[in-house]
Amino acid sequence: MAQLKAFKGLRPPKEIAAQLASRPYDVLNSEEAREEARGNDYSLLHIIKPEIDLPADTDHYAQEVYDKARENFEAFLSKGWLAPDKEDYLYIYAQTMNGKTQYGLVGCAAVDDYLNNVIKKHELTRKVKEEDRMKHVRITNANMEPVFFTYPAHDKIDEIVAKWVREHDAEYDFTADDGFGHHFWVVDDKKVIDQLISFFATIPATYVADGHHRTAAAALVGNEKKLNNPNHTGKEEYNYFLAVHFPDNQLTIIDYNRVVTDLNGMSDAAFLEMLKENFEVTEVGKEIYKPNRLHNFSMYMAGKWYSLTARQGTYDDNDPIGVLDVTILSHLVLDPLDIKDLRTSDRIDFVGGIRGLGELQKRVDSGEMKAAFALFPVSMKQLITIADTGNIMPPKTTWFEPKLRSGLVVHRLD
Repeated sequence: MAQLKAFKGLRPPKEIAAQLASRPYDVLNSEEAREEARGNDYSLLHIIKPEIDLPADTDHYAQEVYDKARENFEAFLSKGWLAPDKEDYLYIYAQTMNGKTQYGLVGCAAVDDYLNNVIKKHELTRKVKEEDRMKHVRITNANMEPVFFTYPAHDKIDEIVAKWVREHDAEYDFTADDGFGHHFWVVDDKKVIDQLISFFATIPATYVADGHHRTAAAALVGNEKKLNNPNHTGKEEYNYFLAVHFPDNQLTIIDYNRVVTDLNGMSDAAFLEMLKENFEVTEVGKEIYKPNRLHNFSMYMAGKWYSLTARQGTYDDNDPIGVLDVTILSHLVLDPLDIKDLRTSDRIDFVGGIRGLGELQKRVDSGEMKAAFALFPVSMKQLITIADTGNIMPPKTTWFEPKLRSGLVVHRLD
């Protein structure tokens, strides 16, 4: 069963919370982070992307970058920009996008739950990215950013969260520059905390929605500390890491689309004929076409949009991976284009659906890309089925919005 732990969070004073909170480290490159933090000394990007405070040509994995993270973190602490709560609390973090609000329960997840597969994954991690975040956790001795988890919705937890939100003012409440609302409550009633932890302990598993590398790094560093401590008791803070847990029925996965540089020597006409072997192909014209169901795709090429619907028999409904639209597209479209390794090929790029399908059209019309493919989003049911069966989704399958803001609460490992 899943564990949830209250903790003594480090939090910003209310008056600087909106300025300190930042987007996650992995949705910004260094140049974007440098620009976003320009003129804002409070931004957590100074800790989670510390290369922005070093010369632009600095190797992002150099030791001086991690040293700068620790230096900046210590500065934030000394200036009171991050200050500890008095007791162990839980927190509620809600996000509003397009008029819809989702409510997450903020607490610590257990390292042992990750190692024992109570926390289930659906993506592979890359060692270089894993090690980068492990170094960051080691040198700051903290989980600076939460990971994004989901769990099977639980009525009693929903009721307690809704009651707390209804009866208490939010500690932080702001709209970020991306237009998304962020709302944060401190749950400081021990009786309520104990109820939430007790109900959470009846949940058989939780699922990594977003942040597989941060999750792996946090758990592996916690396990390192356990192995290196001859007096380990199991109660140390390093046995836990920071997570925001959202009920599965409140989350929406949006599309994660593909653009390709070329047709591997095929003409447009030959490519369309090849597609007709496995898809019902309908030319839509110049108006943007968005996929309207599973196994229906849209394609943009040479100034025109097309609807592509995979024919029966080209996929296996009983195969949790084979039935995914990303798998169908890979097997029936990308493989014939000789784009076989999505992690390493430089002939393909990925565009989150938050950018809209106009972004796909723009990249093709510019001449940068030859064709674009939009997919119907994966469902939460598909994600959970894949994780439960021990399968791994293909790369770049899920995109969650809104992203968590980092810095509203930090978890120290001591």
